[in-house]
Amino acid sequence: MKIIQSSLCLISLLIILPLIFAASSSSEDFDFFYFVQQWPGSYCDTQKSCCYPTTGKPAADFGIHGLWPNYKDGTYPSNCDATKPFDKSTISDLISSMKKSWPTLACPSGSGEAFWEHEWEKHGTCSQSVIDQHQYFQTALGLKQKTNLLGALTKAGINPDGQSYSLESIRDSIKESTGFTPWIECNRDGSGNSQLYQVYLCVDRSASGLIECPVFPHGKCGAEIEFPSF
Repeated sequence: MKIIQSSLCLISLLIILPLIFAASSSSEDFDFFYFVQQWPGSYCDTQKSCCYPTTGKPAADFGIHGLWPNYKDGTYPSNCDATKPFDKSTISDLISSMKKSWPTLACPSGSGEAFWEHEWEKHGTCSQSVIDQHQYFQTALGLKQKTNLLGALTKAGINPDGQSYSLESIRDSIKESTGFTPWIECNRDGSGNSQLYQVYLCVDRSASGLIECPVFPHGKCGAEIEFPSF
């Protein structure tokens, strides 16, 4: 009888252990981060339009979209840990900076908390083997300050004035400033013109610095794209 019980216990362990391991490793298994910033003028200059945050119109600057764990094959993990929901109290010291640097433009108008909650629960929970919730948001804020995309573009004579600029010049000016090759995402305005929407830069797995991207997302822009005002 003891032999049977021992065998059953062993079988149970063999079944349960892989499940425990899979659950614990789901938030650890990634290769690098995409750090994504969006131009508010392009977010708003579409048929869908936008809504300013309850705090008012954001500054005319690139805003953070997210810090996304990714695999080198182009896929990504998501929603890795339902037991670690967004907790505003853990980032209370960052809220003021996040309202400025990570504003929501979704409708209806909001404070930004729903946006931050979505980014943490979909992407941030998959990086917990490297950074906790406070570090996740703090890292993104630091990366925005470090990259200073608008400064890099205006220094090269590329201004948010509704004019068209070559995709190559936009890419090159950001690379010259940051030291790394960006990926540019475009969307279309209400008239169907291609415009500068988002800039992707890559961050190493430890979230300690920028790297050359192992892989870029799919999609492409035209050779000339608009940089709308905001």
